[in-house]
Amino acid sequence: MRYKINDQLRIRRFTPEDVEAVHAYASQPIVSQFQSWGPNTETDTKQFLHDALESELETPRRRYVFAVTFPSDVVIGAGELVITDVDNKIAEIGYVLSPDEWGNGYATSIASFLLQFGFEKLELHRITATCDPRNVASERVLQKVGMTKEGQLRETVYLEDHWRDSLIYGMLDWEWQVDHEEDN
Repeated sequence: MRYKINDQLRIRRFTPEDVEAVHAYASQPIVSQFQSWGPNTETDTKQFLHDALESELETPRRRYVFAVTFPSDVVIGAGELVITDVDNKIAEIGYVLSPDEWGNGYATSIASFLLQFGFEKLELHRITATCDPRNVASERVLQKVGMTKEGQLRETVYLEDHWRDSLIYGMLDWEWQVDHEEDN
């Protein structure tokens, strides 16, 4: 499964050979500063890739983890969609990029791809995303892709020595369709 997001980015499944490229960004403290994971040890990164590949074998499949690459196939990040409620067709998306690629609009492209994949390929009804209220760049991405801020959940993630809140964003299938009618 390979997708072209735009002229700069491609999406494909991860392979075990991607461990060095993933670890190069996932081991950096700045990348995981707002997350409950990381910075990754090499073992953590190998486990992430193992779990991503294992999720492809699940029936029904609930987790879709994609490598984000340049056309040269250099891995610069990941995008993920996890179905959190099969019966109600609800999923959550997330994305991560090497800090070398921050500020180029790539996270917005990844989030847009994940929404399109979820609504058009998986026929989901609702897709959500969360972010730390201090992560202004990630919140901006969620706004740019047309997701609606639905609120702030208090103390949802424990980070080393303190709890953090989570902003919750969501989009419904009909909102996606209305926003993309002119594309068809």
